[in-house]
Amino acid sequence: MDLQIKDKVFMVAAASKGLGFGIARELALNGAIVCIASRTKAEIEKAAENLRKETGATVLASVFDAANAESIKNWITEVETAFERIDGLVVNAGGPPPGNFDDFTDEQWQSAFNLTLMSAVRLIRGVLPYMRNADGGSIVTVTSMSVKEPINRLLLSNVFRSGVTSLVKSLSVELAKDQIRVNNLMPGRIDTDRVKSLDNNIAEKSGVSAEEIKKSFEATIPLGRYGTIEEFGKAGAFLLSPAASYITGVSLAVDGGIMKTVW
Repeated sequence: MDLQIKDKVFMVAAASKGLGFGIARELALNGAIVCIASRTKAEIEKAAENLRKETGATVLASVFDAANAESIKNWITEVETAFERIDGLVVNAGGPPPGNFDDFTDEQWQSAFNLTLMSAVRLIRGVLPYMRNADGGSIVTVTSMSVKEPINRLLLSNVFRSGVTSLVKSLSVELAKDQIRVNNLMPGRIDTDRVKSLDNNIAEKSGVSAEEIKKSFEATIPLGRYGTIEEFGKAGAFLLSPAASYITGVSLAVDGGIMKTVW
């Protein structure tokens, strides 16, 4: 399938590794110009160099903090200055820490709010003028299957990622007149460092090995395994592309069939 994204400009947040990198890689493989960002200069520059070597694509690496409004503004300005257009955006950020209700202070709630929900608000607000000037664009947010089925010990993520999902649905209606599509991706157990960390956290609390935790999850997944970053990246690139031109306001599960919900 031709995704029709050659030379289009896409911003991908939190893309030095994991889910963001998977989407950026697939976009680059299909000829897009990819602007990636994360908090650590060395890691994002290494990711950019790897993408350039593998795909031959134009890749701009930037340092930014998803929880900081000024940092987001600066990244958007850098991209627009370099390429004079923004065709697509991937909203993504590292997940807030795991824990139960009694574990979190007001400060931790506020921090998770800034990182997870306000990063989406600020990134989307920042790119809209450029997408409107270009007569359209595509936005994809990365949340979690927890927005449909809350996950134990991921309370902060459950709450604020659900807010992002509601934002997506609302904006898909509001921005349709501008030919801007807004969709959401819900990863299940994708084999990333974040999921490994969560498995380790559960293992420590349960007194068993992380490998046993992984096997217990795999037993509940109809496809019988964790997903790969590459598989997730293909789903993200599709939703961003004109190949998905009549899809907006949806939350697409990339979960191997683990979720039981029918809507």
